[in-house]
Amino acid sequence: MKIHIAPYNPEWVNMFEREAANIRRVIGNEVADIQHVGSTSVPQLAAKPIIDILLGLRDFSVADTIVVPAMQSAGYMYIDKWNDVLPLRRFFVKEDEMGKRFAHIHTVGIDNREWWDRHIEFRDYLRTQPETREAYEALKRELTCREWEDGSEYAGAKTEFIRKVEKLARQA
Repeated sequence: MKIHIAPYNPEWVNMFEREAANIRRVIGNEVADIQHVGSTSVPQLAAKPIIDILLGLRDFSVADTIVVPAMQSAGYMYIDKWNDVLPLRRFFVKEDEMGKRFAHIHTVGIDNREWWDRHIEFRDYLRTQPETREAYEALKRELTCREWEDGSEYAGAKTEFIRKVEKLARQA
């Protein structure tokens, strides 16, 4: 599988805003916060054209009983493949009319500060550190030259870099 990286597109912000508004309509009061994270949330950064959404629930205990069924009824595909490895996260994807993925929704409890904070800090660090942003883009472009079993394998290849940036972000 080849990974496609697109030049930064300011429309990604609008796509996030539309999905965030839709998610708020779907699950309402369960939402504590919704953040645009991942590469599409960083101006000037090339990215896979898939919007990463971090959905913080007021109470994660409603994830399986309320959130999963509501999101599924609204057209979000629930992927439970990683629930054993990440039991405090629920993952959804959204596809366009052509069946192409355009959004990943990572659902956690807002009190899951380790998960929540590291995604926000990573995003914010890339937004304010052009050299790091450029190094991350260079790594991603290098990785697109390879064949991957799936998107998770590609993501895993970026983990060492991401962990170093997360450490820098926490220190900043």
